[in-house]
Amino acid sequence: MKRYRHYKKDKAIVLSVFGSVIEQDKYEKLKAHIASVFEGVDLFLAIGSRMVLKALLKEGITCKTLAQTLADVDMLGYKNVIVASINLFPTCEHELVHKTVEGFKKFSPAQFRTTPAIFSKAKETTLFLKSLDEALYKEDTANLYIIHGSPKLELGGLESISYSAKFLEQKRPNNYTCSLEGMFPFAAIHEELIAKMKQNGVLKVQIIPLLLVSGNHYINDMAEIQEHLSEHFETSLAPSLNHDEKFNLLGLSQTLDIIENHIKEEMIKIGH
Repeated sequence: MKRYRHYKKDKAIVLSVFGSVIEQDKYEKLKAHIASVFEGVDLFLAIGSRMVLKALLKEGITCKTLAQTLADVDMLGYKNVIVASINLFPTCEHELVHKTVEGFKKFSPAQFRTTPAIFSKAKETTLFLKSLDEALYKEDTANLYIIHGSPKLELGGLESISYSAKFLEQKRPNNYTCSLEGMFPFAAIHEELIAKMKQNGVLKVQIIPLLLVSGNHYINDMAEIQEHLSEHFETSLAPSLNHDEKFNLLGLSQTLDIIENHIKEEMIKIGH
């Protein structure tokens, strides 16, 4: 096949992230970390949010969507391309990553592989959530885990969200869960949540955002939820578990381990 002679570079890794206007540096740090783990493999970063792309452009930072990045990678002549889905749950954003990669498979001679979302495997997710809950546990404080959620109810990836919420609630009697804009959103069930907490004798509540980075949702939504709960309980936001100023999941060693392992698994599948 004559066209294939233009594909002379071995492999590339594309990190497909949602992006963040104020926490984009966290994704750049992730890129640098993955580059140090997979030495000799070229790394690219793709942004999923058009809003983030436009905001970064205003600051003089030019980034690209996954489709644009894959077009560049294809033009550069990489024979093997691994797209790492840096999404916590396999819902809308992960689904878009998968569809984009499948589209490129239809016309490019290169071999493309896509990793699962971070919370895709039962054992990995269970160990992650168990470790997180134990690290944040306070004897006299209830935990309110807040999941971003998905606006769609027909996605298969919702099973990952449901499992995570149920596991955390079963882990400890004083663990509670809700979402920002998906199933069981705080705005719709806060009265029931507060009543249940009071019934269980809760006096203190720790708010734990299950978000990869501490972006606008952390600044705006968590503050609003904390203000709402503070009318009834002594409330606090979960402390950072790494060297970052604010709590986030992307910087945790467990998160990095899962991302690395997912990439390694796809490398094995392409024979590397």
